Amino acid sequence: MNIYDAAKVLGIAGDITPEIVKTAYRAACKRFHPDINPAGAEMMKVINEANEALAGFSGNITEEQPEYGELLNDALNAVLDLPNVIVEVMGSWIWLTGATRTHKDAIKAAGYFWSAKKESWYFRPTGFRSRSRGDTTLDEIREKYGSQRPSRRERAAIA
Repeated sequence: MNIYDAAKVLGIAGDITPEIVKTAYRAACKRFHPDINPAGAEMMKVINEANEALAGFSGNITEEQPEYGELLNDALNAVLDLPNVIVEVMGSWIWLTGATRTHKDAIKAAGYFWSAKKESWYFRPTGFRSRSRGDTTLDEIREKYGSQRPSRRERAAIA
């Protein structure tokens, strides 16, 4: 994860110091903890990756999007229980593959976009434009950023 995406996930903008990163990391951990958030386990992985990316970084980031962590969390929670949909977190983006056609309306409502070249749905920071021309494959993205598949929430069956 690059420093700009990491700062967005933690909700940091402007001058960044290790103390600011530490404070933002702790606040994000409290906000997205697995005990209070259904997608918390996956969010904690993203938050830890963002913290590692900003470890030792001191500088200024002018791009501000403090709500990105909330948007990412909401996007994960919206699709985590969709049957036959494969959810993958790659860097700070979420990719959906599998049988998504039957869930098209729910996926669109959650803020995902369709990638015709990759034949999959993705969630990305608002206003972010990819530097590539779209000719990278999902396998290349997985190789570059790594891939994590969140586990589905298990619900107790009501007898």
